[in-house]
Amino acid sequence: MNIDTISRSVVAVRATIPDDAFTADALGTRREGSGVVIRDDGLVLTIGYLITEAEEVWLTDQDGRVVPAHALAYDQESGFGLVQALSPLGLPAVALGDAHKAKPGDAVVLTDGIGQQVHAHIVTKQEFAGYWEYLLDEAIFIAPAHPSWGGAALFDEHGRLLGVGSLRLQMSRAGEVADINMIVPIDLLPPILDDLLTRGQVARPPRPWLGAFSAESNGVVMVMSVAEGGPAAKAGLRQGDIISDVRDGEVDGLADFYRKLWESPAGAEIPLRVVRDGRETWLRVKSADRNSFLKKPHLQ
Repeated sequence: MNIDTISRSVVAVRATIPDDAFTADALGTRREGSGVVIRDDGLVLTIGYLITEAEEVWLTDQDGRVVPAHALAYDQESGFGLVQALSPLGLPAVALGDAHKAKPGDAVVLTDGIGQQVHAHIVTKQEFAGYWEYLLDEAIFIAPAHPSWGGAALFDEHGRLLGVGSLRLQMSRAGEVADINMIVPIDLLPPILDDLLTRGQVARPPRPWLGAFSAESNGVVMVMSVAEGGPAAKAGLRQGDIISDVRDGEVDGLADFYRKLWESPAGAEIPLRVVRDGRETWLRVKSADRNSFLKKPHLQ
């Protein structure tokens, strides 16, 4: 089976989100991307932000046939989302690969739901910290970038699924700037798949969430914005604040900030030392479970 045949199991995903959903302002109420069939009964793996709080989901195959679907689950830690087709897709499940064994320099193909393919190479595998309180120990980065990356399927040269597209970023090397895609590795799915299918979420304590969108520059973590109604906003954290310490530990970059934050359970009060307008102050943020703010998918 060649990559063109395998890539037909990648479908377009279209989701509608209620106007009053918590993520409606940030992510929009109409979201479009891709997903890939991972079970013959029409189970589709996608990137979670496409279907978070979705009330309606439609899948379109590469022949233009539209099938209704259900947002089954999403996992905040990995970033994966699952969609179940409600009518037969008639598409075979792809084989899962081993992202851990994939190496920089390996040839890969990133395919979206309308059949657009980008033949690329893995440029690096490394830690990734996202501004939305998200951290991967080892993400996959590929170049050149796909113009329609959200939920697109990354295949190795044997047609095995290595991961799902999440972001388009820029990387600077030797004075040149190149567009790249960040891919969530497929290895994160098997340990959590049964929980997502049976419970709609993973059976583990939720991480504490602040609702702070932050960026890093030379190890310094600065707040770009805060989610309206979220814990950070309620505690008085503001745009432009620099987070220098969590409890009694100095923060060294975004990933370190998250790891220190996640040492506490969701709901714990977390002391933050903040530098604002050149002055230091302490804020105590009562963290929350992010999922408690979101409309939940209903198990079928």
